[in-house]
Amino acid sequence: MSGVLDAGREREGAMKAVQYRTIGGSPEVVEIEVPEPGPGEVRLKVTAAGACHSDSFVMSLTEEQYTYGLPLTLGHEGAGIVDKLGDGVTGVAIGDSVAVYGPQGCGRCYQCAQGKENYCERAAELGIAPPGLGAPGAMAEYMIVRSDRHLLPLGDLDPVQNVALTDAGLTPYHAIKMSLPKLVPGTTAVVIGAGGLGHVAIQILRAITPSTVIALDLSEEKLALAREVGAHHAFASDADAAERIREATGGRPVTAVFDFVAIQPTIDLGRSVAGVESDHVIVGVGVGMLPVGMLGAPYDSTVRAPYWGSRAELFEVFDLARAGLVKVETEVFPIDEAPEAYRRLHDGTLRGRAIIVP
Repeated sequence: MSGVLDAGREREGAMKAVQYRTIGGSPEVVEIEVPEPGPGEVRLKVTAAGACHSDSFVMSLTEEQYTYGLPLTLGHEGAGIVDKLGDGVTGVAIGDSVAVYGPQGCGRCYQCAQGKENYCERAAELGIAPPGLGAPGAMAEYMIVRSDRHLLPLGDLDPVQNVALTDAGLTPYHAIKMSLPKLVPGTTAVVIGAGGLGHVAIQILRAITPSTVIALDLSEEKLALAREVGAHHAFASDADAAERIREATGGRPVTAVFDFVAIQPTIDLGRSVAGVESDHVIVGVGVGMLPVGMLGAPYDSTVRAPYWGSRAELFEVFDLARAGLVKVETEVFPIDEAPEAYRRLHDGTLRGRAIIVP
């Protein structure tokens, strides 16, 4: 395919990038032009980019479902060094180590004014898309960020070890934070899926709540990881899981379920252990059905489907990392091995998060 790198040196003015180029195909390492920042934009020399199940979901869409445009440079978790400034940029300086806030909005609507650009009211209307999920992403040697508002200082945080916090940390943090009023002493939180996001959710729950944390997964290796990062109990998410949860809680219902898989069996499992006033939080990108109404769900229980998190919450996640309370389990791949990282992500053989380093 035109643009795919040979084994030799790159041509001057070009860079390596990991792109999704063909519907139903696999990611490819290609050679593209180094981008130039326009007015208000910032160019980063990328130090790290995360690979995510959301990428695999996007690449699984059919031609009728796919809306992101091709070719698409992947990577919605990104960090880098400020390399070049467009006209009018004053909020960052060349040489700054920064992380990219991914769910970018218009900056002017009510939600954006609160830092909740993940819920921007006008992003779709204005054609604003997150890096790697519509706009060119971080899985390249350089990337353009449309505003310095979307860059958060990393300071002394290692970009490779912490880049995944921009999604794998921020998304569970936002999901959990909304349930904090209910997660008081004596309560139980269940995390379904102890992989890239789930193992971070366990740490966040232990850091900011007094709840007992129960982790569920089909992989024994991920259950072992769940125990390592602080889960009080870790069970296989099989036909006996609900009964094991009831035994662990002494028969009391679960206060909050955080489902990072979100397929019908896990949704059904979450519903089976939820109780009155419980939160059932669907975080994964799967789709399922839940009964509602007086005979369909416990009284005053809620079902939420949060998306990413706010800019302010990302500052808070970084502070948890600086305090040593949250750490992402990472496996690092050079950019040329990005397709292999995605293959292992798809096969479920990664222990934590795959990080691509240019």
